[in-house]
Amino acid sequence: MDQKKIEYDNCPVFLKDFLFYLETIVGRSKKTVYEYYLDIRTFLRFMLIYKDLSPLDADFNQIDISNFSIDVLKGVTLSDVYEYMHYISSERGNINGTRARKVSSLKGLYKYLSLKSNYNIANPLENLEMPAIRKSLPKYLSLEQSIQVLESVDGPYKERDFCILTLFLNCGMRVSELVGINIQDIREDSIRILGKGNKERILYLNQACVQAIEEYIAVRPKDIKEKKALFVSRNGNRIHVRRVQQIVEITLKKVGLDGQGYSTHKLRHTAATLMYQYGDVDIRVLKEILGHEAITTTEIYTHVSNKQLEAAAAKSPLSNIKRKK
Repeated sequence: MDQKKIEYDNCPVFLKDFLFYLETIVGRSKKTVYEYYLDIRTFLRFMLIYKDLSPLDADFNQIDISNFSIDVLKGVTLSDVYEYMHYISSERGNINGTRARKVSSLKGLYKYLSLKSNYNIANPLENLEMPAIRKSLPKYLSLEQSIQVLESVDGPYKERDFCILTLFLNCGMRVSELVGINIQDIREDSIRILGKGNKERILYLNQACVQAIEEYIAVRPKDIKEKKALFVSRNGNRIHVRRVQQIVEITLKKVGLDGQGYSTHKLRHTAATLMYQYGDVDIRVLKEILGHEAITTTEIYTHVSNKQLEAAAAKSPLSNIKRKK
């Protein structure tokens, strides 16, 4: 993160103010704020070239934005933004999802400058439509595959690894949320999670989760550096995201599911899907469990399985009508 701080020091003042606002007032994580920075930096560099304020033969990735004038930003029109969108699509090969994210970052900047600051800039993006994103069904493990994964856990850290996989598959938490769990976050049948934007939520634990946690804590090393952390590595530090990803990858490989696009996030998809399909969980409840801000985000998890489609077809009132001979 030190490198990111150095790059922030090369920002124009208005961008520093916006990034500071995102982190301190809105509560965005450092990682998210840095992604905003990268997106907006691309736009500012484009505008310097587009407005003939930088040599046409300049290396795009080396263009300095530290002296970018707020007056240039004030003069940006909707047509300019369309040119930018065409550029990131045709020249940088950004797909619709990436373009939508960059537009969202830009809209956030202009909203801040027009409504939340003293810059008094008109917002040319107020009516800009976001690029359409094709919604695809999430990849997830079947119930049988999930059981197979849990039953395959072995090794010197089997209690820890089993607990990690059990929480993923039962609670649908993000990997960043899992590694951030502290011992004091655990109650008898619930756990406090710190999610995106530093928002807390409570997840209730079923018996499988409670038992997995108890069995892991019973063998968890006592003389460790990170005494607060629930999950620790063999050197006694809080376990890293990458190590958790490796545990998942190794376990999936054991059951022949490697190389098929499964990941820690796909286990989150799996938990949400199993809750919806087998637990008859209302989508609004599922939204709270997963920590989504908008219910539209949750809807992608509520796809129907082939078994549900087959059952629906069988329930048709005409399913038993046959041709008379």
